[in-house]
Amino acid sequence: MALTSASAERTFGLHTSQEPMLRFLALLAFQQQPAQPTEFHVVVTPAAPVVIVRDTLRLHAHAVDAQGRPVPNARISFVAAGFSFEARVDTTGLVHSGAVGTFPVTAVAFVPGGRMVTKRVEVRIVPGPATRIVAHPSSVKLLAGQRIQVKATTYAATDDKREDRVAWTSSAPRVAQVNGVGVVTAMAAGRATLTARAGTVSQAIPVEVIAADISAIRVAPNNPTARTGDVIRFRAMVRDRGGREITGLTPTWLLSPGHGAIDEDGAFVGYRSGTYQVTASFGSRTADATVTLDQRNVARSTKLVGKLLRTAFPTSEVWIHPNGRVAYLGTTMGGDRVYAIDITNPASPTIVDSLMVNARSINDIMTTPDGDYMVVTREGASDRRNGIVIVDTRDPLHPKQLAEFTEDVTAGVHSAFVHRQQKYGTHVYLTNDGTGALHIVDITDPSKPAEVARWKPKQTTSGMMIHDIDVQDGLAYASWWNDGLVILDVGNGVKGGTPSKPVLVSQLKYDLDSLYQRVTLEGGAGFIRGTHTAWRHKNYVFIADEVFGNSAAQSLFSWQPSRAYGRLQVIDVSDVTKPRSVAWYEPEYGGVHNIWVTGDTLYVGAYNAGFKAFDVSGELRGDLFEQGRQIAEFMPMDAAAKLPNAPMTWGVVVNPRDGLAYVNDFNSGLWILRLEPRQRVVP
Repeated sequence: MALTSASAERTFGLHTSQEPMLRFLALLAFQQQPAQPTEFHVVVTPAAPVVIVRDTLRLHAHAVDAQGRPVPNARISFVAAGFSFEARVDTTGLVHSGAVGTFPVTAVAFVPGGRMVTKRVEVRIVPGPATRIVAHPSSVKLLAGQRIQVKATTYAATDDKREDRVAWTSSAPRVAQVNGVGVVTAMAAGRATLTARAGTVSQAIPVEVIAADISAIRVAPNNPTARTGDVIRFRAMVRDRGGREITGLTPTWLLSPGHGAIDEDGAFVGYRSGTYQVTASFGSRTADATVTLDQRNVARSTKLVGKLLRTAFPTSEVWIHPNGRVAYLGTTMGGDRVYAIDITNPASPTIVDSLMVNARSINDIMTTPDGDYMVVTREGASDRRNGIVIVDTRDPLHPKQLAEFTEDVTAGVHSAFVHRQQKYGTHVYLTNDGTGALHIVDITDPSKPAEVARWKPKQTTSGMMIHDIDVQDGLAYASWWNDGLVILDVGNGVKGGTPSKPVLVSQLKYDLDSLYQRVTLEGGAGFIRGTHTAWRHKNYVFIADEVFGNSAAQSLFSWQPSRAYGRLQVIDVSDVTKPRSVAWYEPEYGGVHNIWVTGDTLYVGAYNAGFKAFDVSGELRGDLFEQGRQIAEFMPMDAAAKLPNAPMTWGVVVNPRDGLAYVNDFNSGLWILRLEPRQRVVP
């Protein structure tokens, strides 16, 4: 569900090219006036603008000649100099900020005669003052003589992470001392309270220290065997002189060699085969366990079964009809059609018909569970009547438009998800490109779609965009770009929500700027990055970030070779009210886009990195690639494609009828793959 030229330029007000706007402003300024200075430049104040999230900032600009004198009759206008995901600016220079990031702005000066000079500034959008501190761990129990580090992170009222220097103090230094970076030294038996302070906010951590009069420490399990990527939970057992176990102690866990990770709760994952030593440290007293890991050995070869090249328009979403014999393939960047493809013989996919709609950007397609109807999104309609089209697919190979829904979503719908609940009927959960809100539309009668609810995480529209939705068992997992993963009760009952009354369950927001610092090197600040898609599977939600540098995005929107970035995160939602990131995958060269999970296999459209498949069985922790969980990969590339041999893999759908992976590639079309059975490893 990629960004498109239509969605970027028309829908979101992004300027993939500023030239048309600048030419228009130049025409307005053109007058026959007395001669003006041959050399002049634009001065913008403040020169290094900074604004707090959800606040406004007024930029000023004036034209001056080589001697610094004002240029008479100069007219100034402001325009966004890049993508507008974090803020917006009006022609007078008023910036409305919405999310942490960098917002490039161009001040344009026109003088009589039509001459034009520009000046670009980068507005830094920063978090507001600290309003809370999150300490970790929240409490500690130590043996006298033990040392451990505690951490504290500060957050603004908008839940944006800050980089404050935290000051630490102890209420009883004779019991527990703490230094300036949070290293705690347990001095003697007793109780103390550590306090973390930043600005006007503070957080307390209770500390209990007991005498180090112990008889034995043991780590269990000892010498287990497993595979790379398996999670083993170690536990340190400490007994006093009387043989009684001392519970609740906080050890420091150490790992050797370092090809893996172990968290503060003793959960270990190894990335390489071999023997590891796991140590629980209580200061001068330690205990060890060993663990032996074999290779995971999940690799399988990939066979190309069939393909369907497309060169008229870039390829967008693919969807398989529930009968397993028809595929629907969308088009974008000028595309106005959805192809109906006969895949009865997957080795020879054949276009039978197409649905033509006024869209120019068809980003998402999905059928109802019974396959009788399909929802098609529109973003670039020439009459600006975007919204969704509801299609009759009871004759799967010959789809026919049945109805449309455009009420208050004419700015464009980027993504939509169809979800049926026996109690509430069938609803479409769709994104609003203009307001960043989620709209819920009842299509129980598909000929008469009716909106039943709207929801958004905040009132301001600047910097807010919802990009994708996954709905499972009455819970909506919404990818809200700058605002991260938002989970809503829309019929599950955990918070009493229904489709007509969505209720917030939880939200996971993370620091996009720090995660993608290296992307600024590719094309400067103000690039594309945000939570793009989500997929619930067992106790996890897999979320993928869509990331493009500025010049790479310009190339993509021009259907030229481009380069993507991005990380897939695994979010533990065993407690859906407290989502937490526990594992990840990030291509060395490429990004992550749409995903699909079936059984214990995660399928990824990884843009430049092509098609990937991962083993996601068992508990997940750490770097999925490094621990050998990648099953297969394939690079969709063909010399006859519109962009020859240039993979830009959008996503994948697995056909339940034949188990084949239907891979849609932006630059080339549809590819049909089979994962071959795993070869038995002979010792």
